Amino acid sequence: MAKRSEKTNRIRNRMAGEVENIVDLGLVNYVRHPSDPNYVVFRFVDKNRADQFEIELTNKKIWFERGEEQSKVKLYHLFGINKRDFNTVQSINFTVEGKNRTFLMANRYFRWSVLLFSIGMVLLAFVGYCTRPEKIGVDQVIDTSVIKE
Repeated sequence: MAKRSEKTNRIRNRMAGEVENIVDLGLVNYVRHPSDPNYVVFRFVDKNRADQFEIELTNKKIWFERGEEQSKVKLYHLFGINKRDFNTVQSINFTVEGKNRTFLMANRYFRWSVLLFSIGMVLLAFVGYCTRPEKIGVDQVIDTSVIKE
């Protein structure tokens, strides 16, 4: 397992430009290696997450290369992983992200009020659906051919 050695610079040198590009929407934190299809590059902005990821990789005895890349705005911590270990590393990635996740709505009271409001709207729609008339009868149809002027 390499850590900031000369081999580590292979990842940085092979990266064609910045990690950020127009195709990368930021939905996942890994990209295909730009020049070697046998590798996947995982990236982390948070150093704490990167360190936890490294510890988990070391515990599972998975070979990796670690590097850093400074973009215009952020410092990325990069991990080069062999493609054959992708499924194992992806589960490690999910575990690390799960331990460090934050709530979408940080305010607890606002979060619960949005949840209760949503449940109320669904219940109201369900009650409205259950109490609707089964059919509109023929006698209830309005005859539009006879209009009084």
